[in-house]
Amino acid sequence: QVQLVESGGGLVQPGGSLRLSCAASGSFSRFNTMGWYRQVPGKQRELVASISSGGRINYADFVKGRFTISRDNAKNMVYLQMNSLKPEDTAVYYCTISGNYWGQGTQVIVSS
Repeated sequence: QVQLVESGGGLVQPGGSLRLSCAASGSFSRFNTMGWYRQVPGKQRELVASISSGGRINYADFVKGRFTISRDNAKNMVYLQMNSLKPEDTAVYYCTISGNYWGQGTQVIVSS
């Protein structure tokens, strides 16, 4: 059974930073792409960033230059460093393995 556990969300002021972490466990291919999505009530879940096992990275346009995704294959971890946060970044952030497995999400609130 594959399990993904996110952490690191919280309340931050505009312009601030947060670092999300996702720990993956269970039986899955280490060659899968890992990524972060986010969702706000009433809207579809949207891709934030993804990273392949070989390090190929894809960012949504709305986070380019502000967010950085990374992964540690040895530890089965994926991270999302979020800088220059904006109120519109407020959402529940989900970790995923190739869209097949999902974590429970971690809430990020950007507000003064």
